[in-house]
Amino acid sequence: GLELSHCVGANSLGPAGPWRSGGPCKMKRVRTVFKPEQLERLEQEFLKQQYMVGTERVDLAATLHLTETQVKVWFQNRRIKWRKQSMEQKAAKLSQFGVIQPATADSTDIKDHEEDTVDVEL
Repeated sequence: GLELSHCVGANSLGPAGPWRSGGPCKMKRVRTVFKPEQLERLEQEFLKQQYMVGTERVDLAATLHLTETQVKVWFQNRRIKWRKQSMEQKAAKLSQFGVIQPATADSTDIKDHEEDTVDVEL
């Protein structure tokens, strides 16, 4: 589920929704911790399809007792991980054959897919 980080400071007004602001506190959100059963199901769905949209996402979120946003962000982050693993496997295969890959290829490939990069949930 969702948890909020606690603000350390005398002038704290407490949490305001999932984000905090005001006083000496910086806006910060504690990472969502998924249960093993939720992760297993999310991974199963990812193996079937890398993009989860519409009613499928709503239904999956309800089944797993998560918000639709949590499922959306999980899929976005999982696609990033999948692309990174694919690039690493490709680089390993090329290095077996003595082919040297340009140093900027990884960063360029990742930048092409920035729309999927999500560090925090909204």
